[in-house]
Amino acid sequence: MELKYVGPKPIISHTGIEFNNNKEDKYVYLNIVVQLLKALNHDYFKDKIYNYQVSTQRLSSEELYDELQKQCPNIKALMEQENHNVEEEIEHNIHRAEENSVLNEENKQVLLNNINLMHDYLVQRSINKSIYYCAIDALAELLKNDHIDYIITPMFQKFSHVLHSVQGSLKKQKSPIDTSLDIYQKDGKLLVRLRVINT
Repeated sequence: MELKYVGPKPIISHTGIEFNNNKEDKYVYLNIVVQLLKALNHDYFKDKIYNYQVSTQRLSSEELYDELQKQCPNIKALMEQENHNVEEEIEHNIHRAEENSVLNEENKQVLLNNINLMHDYLVQRSINKSIYYCAIDALAELLKNDHIDYIITPMFQKFSHVLHSVQGSLKKQKSPIDTSLDIYQKDGKLLVRLRVINT
C-alpha cells in the first residue's frame, strides 16, 4: 500500500461512472499539511513570532509517506485498517447490486462491472482520507500542546481547507478548543488566519 493521487469522488451507477469534482481526493492536501507540520514543529519562545516560507516544491508520494510517518507512527496499520474497511464496503455494495430487484440482469451486470472497475480507486481514496485526518489530528495536537495562538497562510482554497479541517479536529478534542478563521488583506494579498483560543 502507498499514498498516491487518484481523483475526485466517483458516483457509480448502472448507467456509468461520474465524478463529483467538489469532493476532491484528500491526497491533494497532504503536501500542505506536511509543510505546516514541518514549519510548526520546533521550540518556541514567549512573545516571538515565527515566519516560515512554505515551499512551493511538491513532495513525492514517498517523501510524503516518510514525513507523515513521523507524525502518524501507526500509518501502515491505519492504511491496512482502511483497506479492510473499504473492502467490506465494496463487498456490501456488490451484494446489494446482486440482490437489486429493480434493475434487470443487464443493468445489474453493468453496475457490478462499474463497482469492480473502481475497486482500486475507492480503496486508494479511502486510504488517502484516513492518512489526511491522522495528519490533521497531529497538527491540531501540535497547536494545542505548544500553545500556538494562530497560523496565517495565503488565502488559497487548499490552505483554507486544511485550516478548516484543523478547526474541526480541535473542536472534537476531549476538552473542545475554540478557534476562528478570518480572511483579511495585507499588502495587497489575501490571507487566512486560524486563531486558536488556548486556555
